[in-house]
Amino acid sequence: MNIRSLTRGDGVVIGAAVLLFIASFLDTYDSSGSNIPNAWDNLGLVMSTYVGGIIGAALIVLARSLPQPRKVVGLDLGQVGVSLTVFAAWTAFWTIIDPVGPFDELGSGVDAGSGLIFGLIATLVLAGAAIATPLVPALQVALIPAPKPVAPAPYGAQPPGGYGYPGAGAGAPQPTYGTPPQQAQTAQPFGQPQPQPTPPPGGEFSPFWFAVPVARPLFGEDGSPSPIAELAPGTWYLAVEQRGAALIAQTQDGRRGVLQDTSGIQRG
Repeated sequence: MNIRSLTRGDGVVIGAAVLLFIASFLDTYDSSGSNIPNAWDNLGLVMSTYVGGIIGAALIVLARSLPQPRKVVGLDLGQVGVSLTVFAAWTAFWTIIDPVGPFDELGSGVDAGSGLIFGLIATLVLAGAAIATPLVPALQVALIPAPKPVAPAPYGAQPPGGYGYPGAGAGAPQPTYGTPPQQAQTAQPFGQPQPQPTPPPGGEFSPFWFAVPVARPLFGEDGSPSPIAELAPGTWYLAVEQRGAALIAQTQDGRRGVLQDTSGIQRG
């Protein structure tokens, strides 16, 4: 899991889920009577609105933090999470319209309590952020900014302390996601050759580290239409070759592919 791939929209989703959890313990009704229930006293209400919304938020965040999309019985986890948040908001809206429900013994004059009011607000924010994040660029900005890397050394030059670039092969130190390459280096034993990436043909292109502003697919070099990986915001990748407007990028687990959309990338 890569928490640096989370966006501002995911942060709103997490905050709304926390508010929804707190609201489940507040009074469901505003009445002068005693023993006013909260959401946990109504199994249908708590499971459909509160627990359903929280599970939806968890699925959205989980799907965003995974390096590749995951599916369960053919359904994308993120899409299932969005559907649950919309259902939770729908249930909260109609519950607050008719708040008494099965608790008719509370008598007339019963209004929606703080638990229902805050629950409706939380589910509306939750569903709104889940739907709007893929559509609004401001919500797609990385929640945790990526640290600034050190510019890579030119080809043929031996950087001090070794160069643990991603995918250097077995035995080479591998940086963690979101960590600049120089922070993941370890000293090599004396006399052992340092790993070096294969220089691109022509000698005109200099490799550089970069980060993408939003999640973007990485396609195979063989021209296959199916992506082999997804580049996530907040993670540094190594550009090893340029092909027209596209870049040949290398992920931190050593996979190489074509990044077709290079607009707005942040160079290290």
